[in-house]
Amino acid sequence: MTSNSQVIIQDVRADFEAMLEYVTGEQARTATADATERGLFKMLIEMGLKLLTLFFVIRSQNASRASLKRVDGSKLGYQRDSERHYVSIFGKLRFARPYFYRKGQGGQTPLDAELSLGEDCYSDLVREVSDYLGVYGAYHKAGDILERLLGLNLSTRVMQSNLGEDSEEVSAYYAQKPAPRASSEAEILVIQADGKGIPIILEETRADPVRLGKGEKHGRKKEAIVTSAYTLAAFIRTPEQVVASYYDKISLARPAKPQNKHLWATLDGKDAALSRLAEQVRFRLGRHIQHKIALCDGCEALQIRLAKYFPDFIQILDFIHANEYLWKVANALFGETNDQRFDWMKARTLQLLSGQTRQLMAELRSLAARPKISKSKRAQLLQTANYFERNLPFMDYPTYLSNGWPIASGVIEGACRHFVKDRCELSGMRWLQSGAENLLHLRAVAENNDWDDYHAYRKLQRHQRLYGSLPTNLAPIETQSLAPPHASPTNVLELPVPNKSSTYPQMPLAA
Repeated sequence: MTSNSQVIIQDVRADFEAMLEYVTGEQARTATADATERGLFKMLIEMGLKLLTLFFVIRSQNASRASLKRVDGSKLGYQRDSERHYVSIFGKLRFARPYFYRKGQGGQTPLDAELSLGEDCYSDLVREVSDYLGVYGAYHKAGDILERLLGLNLSTRVMQSNLGEDSEEVSAYYAQKPAPRASSEAEILVIQADGKGIPIILEETRADPVRLGKGEKHGRKKEAIVTSAYTLAAFIRTPEQVVASYYDKISLARPAKPQNKHLWATLDGKDAALSRLAEQVRFRLGRHIQHKIALCDGCEALQIRLAKYFPDFIQILDFIHANEYLWKVANALFGETNDQRFDWMKARTLQLLSGQTRQLMAELRSLAARPKISKSKRAQLLQTANYFERNLPFMDYPTYLSNGWPIASGVIEGACRHFVKDRCELSGMRWLQSGAENLLHLRAVAENNDWDDYHAYRKLQRHQRLYGSLPTNLAPIETQSLAPPHASPTNVLELPVPNKSSTYPQMPLAA
């Protein structure tokens, strides 16, 4: 494409006239809506590429080519116009900008700083769109979408590399992000933690055997520790109401939704995950927090660490996990198709929720002591009784319910499934630990509705790193939306909506 701005302007005007003819001319009278929409979209993409090229050409033409004075007082002389490649949402383009150089002092292209360009050829919009597609689907599928929709050909390697680079500021972003406003919080602060395995590529290199031995696998799994923190309004209910809701599907009044939920996942281990969670919690404490609750599924290693990092939190054993142990007993005693299980389960669940866990344990052990009971049934009865005994300090459900506290860890169970499993355990997937960690960090940004806020922060930090200062030539950040003036919301496909208190821009995806 030419670098003559007047020629480009003439081309754009001709293209616009061609588009008007395309939708109003003789051919448009018999064209289908689908064909017209597809053709118009292609023409708009081509015009966008020309307009963006025009922008770069004019900026380069207007850039000074006088000697460049540096901060230390030295000067760099203008050498030539140096070409740069740029991959935009409209396609690939090239533009030239002034290059300044002095022997022994290196060279600079100050227009790159004025335009706040990154180190590679990919535009921020391309990176953000490909990142977003990558955190929610397989990289090759994300690449297919970009190619089919926009004609961009980004390899899996490029997408994974870009996502890794774009995730580098996530920890710093959350370290500086203010705590939610007290007025937006509820009175109960709830934390949860759980683990989910991710298939990891073995680091050592060895030839794959022709046939695996018994129990052997090509790879292994490493546990990602998922944590959540949110506030919740009290929701008082009785053991009878919970049983009726759980078994008879009798609807209770809906509890309030979690407020300001924050999710995180890491492969760096339980201590790293809970240490970070403790920092997040510390910023959220205040007079508005009346109760502090830690929900756990009975994993002893997590319970020990929760007590270490959150000594003033009340630990609660997830009721659903506790009840699952009762279901195992019911299935062992009656079989998985016997309807007697339900009456037995309703009665024992009510005992569990009414504070009669010791009596329940005694009943289970009494059944296990019967002389004619099978070994498998005895083992299940004793396993459940022992599980309850170990977790008894965390099973005061009558108190929890009367205070309106949560007793089920559905938030973290759901997060383990949709946050980790649904992305990292797709068919045939195996990960390097660094690649999975990068993905989880940026996926947390998306899940926490911080996407646009984070990328605006990342770009500011990148500018400071590359050019030594924060950009001074940017408009107020909240006005930088790429949506056209007066655009209808139906004309813009937006990425997750950031917090209402955010000062960073939303990033529309023209599609």
